[in-house]
This record gives sequence, structure tokens and C-alpha cells, in this order.
Amino acid sequence: KAVNAWIPITEGCNNFCTYCIVPYTRGRERSRQPEIILKEAKDALAQGFKEITLLGQNVDSYGKDFKDKNYRLAQLLEDVNKLDGKFRIRFVTSYPTDITDELIDTAIKLDKVCEYFHIPMQSGSSEVLKKMNRRYNREEYAKIVSKIRNLIPDVTITSDFIAGFPGETEEQFEETLTAIDEFELDYSNTAAYSPREKTVAAKWVDKFIPEEVKTERLKRLNDKVKENCLKSNKKFIGRELEVLIENFENHKGQNVITGRTRNNKIVHIPCEKDMTGEFVMAKITGVKTWYLKGELI
Repeated sequence: KAVNAWIPITEGCNNFCTYCIVPYTRGRERSRQPEIILKEAKDALAQGFKEITLLGQNVDSYGKDFKDKNYRLAQLLEDVNKLDGKFRIRFVTSYPTDITDELIDTAIKLDKVCEYFHIPMQSGSSEVLKKMNRRYNREEYAKIVSKIRNLIPDVTITSDFIAGFPGETEEQFEETLTAIDEFELDYSNTAAYSPREKTVAAKWVDKFIPEEVKTERLKRLNDKVKENCLKSNKKFIGRELEVLIENFENHKGQNVITGRTRNNKIVHIPCEKDMTGEFVMAKITGVKTWYLKGELI
């Protein structure tokens, strides 16, 4: 049985980052009406889902386009949080400069909203960010991340990065590696740049980085992500955490339940019975790069 329900709250995007096709394929940003979203959330909970993820290309600009009401992501989170039952709420993906103080405060205040922010940075270099048409620089990203970290203990902050953007120098690429360290990013999705038809950057053919350089940078980027992921996981050894179980399987001859903590860490726990959909408390006994090992308390 499925545990996680994904509910889109916005469609499209207004940002026109130079590498991204979304605004061309999905059009301008449109927010779905709150009553429709709330009905879908209620239906999901009635069907037994235990986690609701509110989904959007830029989830935190939800409601900006409403002419008749002042209703943003913070208000939507409050209304979903009021629904009956024990369940968790997540929201992805956040555009860095759209994360308002109100949103952070709301996330802290609401008991069902998880301690997890996915905030794509794309590059650690302010010059490259400008060429990507991202509306922030390294310093502004740093401020947002440190504000969230200072206010929310144990928060997990994950990101996205592109290696080998057209014109990226070795020094600029290294700024991405130092950003992952400096902001203690817990995990990041990575990709080597690939041109998307119709996008602005796809026309910068003279600035394209050779494939072998992109491949090599992506490998270093992935090594850095692994290193930081393990470092982040080690902080939880010996801790007791609530885990929402998502599946049950036999792994190398041992029955294991697997789930996630509120801050989105995967935990494997030896267990003889299928507890999918249940909340359990687990003590973290060890870690690997991508997951925690736990035992039931």
C-alpha cells in the first residue's frame, strides 16, 4: 500500500532560467484553488495515506497569481495541518528567494510540517548563477540557509546542482564544491549540463564545455555529495527518531522495514512483520552513505 500522496499545487513557471525548458512546455505559473487541494488531501488521508507532499516547480510562489485573495503557501500549510489524523506534510521545490520568514515560521509552528527544505542552488558561483538567470547570488543563498538552520534544529536541506554549465571555469566549478561544504547540504541531486531546445543557454554553443570535462566535474560533484551525505547521517547515531514505514522486504536473507524520518532520512530496521504505513520509534545504530540503520524501540 502506498504511504505518500503527491498533490500538485502549482503548474508552470515564470522564472525562465536559461537552462530550463519548463516555462516553454508548461507555460506560466498557475496556482490551483485551495479548496481543490484540500479536498484531494482529505481524500488521500481517507484512503490511508500518511504523508502529503505539496508539489510545484516553485512551490513557495503558490498563490502569487490569485487576484481575489491573499492566500499563500503558509496559509495552505495551515489549512492542511488542520485536517484530522496523524500524518506528515512536505512541500517541494522551493525557489531560494521566495522562502519568506512567514513560511519558515509557519513550518516551525505547524506540528505536521516536516523539518525538510529542498532548495536548488544550481551553482556555487555568483557569476554562473547570473548567467543561469537565477535571481540570487551565493551570499543571498547563504543567508537563507543559515536562517533556516539557526531556527530549525535537525533540519535537512537538500539542493540541486549542474556541473559544466556553458562557460563555467574550473574555479567557478570549485565554488560549487565549497558551497556544498559551507552550507552543510545534506544531499544534492546532480546533473551534467545538457542543452534543452528553445532555451537561451542552448544557443551558447561556443561556450559549451567538452563532454569529458563535464563528466569529470560531475564525478567530483557526486563524490562531494556522498561525503557530505555520510557526514550528515553520522550526526544521528545514537539518536531516537520517529520513522514512517514505507515498505517491507527481504534484504540479503533478513526481513527489513524501511521508512523515513521527519527530516527525510531513510532508515532500514530489521523487523519480522510488515509495518508499512505505521509510525515507529527507532534508535539509530549505524549509518551508510545513503541511509541510517536503526532498531525498533
